[in-house]
Amino acid sequence: MAHQETTTARPPTRQKKRDKVIDAAARVFAERGYHGASTQDIADLLGMRQASLYYYFASKEAALEEVCAVGATGFLENAEDIAKRDIAPDVKLRALCVAHTMPIENRADYVKTFLHERKWLPTESRRRVGRMSRRIEAIFERVIRDGIRNKVFRNDLKPRLAVLGVLGMLNAVPEWFDTEKQSLSDVAENLADLAIAGLRG
Repeated sequence: MAHQETTTARPPTRQKKRDKVIDAAARVFAERGYHGASTQDIADLLGMRQASLYYYFASKEAALEEVCAVGATGFLENAEDIAKRDIAPDVKLRALCVAHTMPIENRADYVKTFLHERKWLPTESRRRVGRMSRRIEAIFERVIRDGIRNKVFRNDLKPRLAVLGVLGMLNAVPEWFDTEKQSLSDVAENLADLAIAGLRG
């Protein structure tokens, strides 16, 4: 008699479960802030016991670090990919600005937590996340310096201040962007236009 295979639904992998837990933590931190959030809030969102969360992270602080790290990694990977491209500095800066803005579309909770809650991390955790943030800033700064050197941008610019200005503008988007009233891609392109126009003078 031929062997009859039966198919059963596979249980979610541990990594998928962990991803769901971290997604829930990101949502709670983004909505309530670090001090207003609790591990019970995260457990309630997932419909699980609070004690079960500690299988995935050791503490609320550890959950915050992981959420911030995921948020920073998304920005960093996009920036590093663009930095490798053989394109003009202004084209590269445009791509950086757009890539820095677009994660709001599908990772808004991670972006908001990274931008606003990482200051509450313990010192060592904050330093680890901060190193990723500084690598992102360094990529923007190299592009701006290349633009000055190649006479694409004004030669009276102070690159470090220019980076802080551009990133400050981009990082403010989650505070006012409304998905029902605006197109994020249009917003990203318009902000890139503003950044490049300002650097060209």
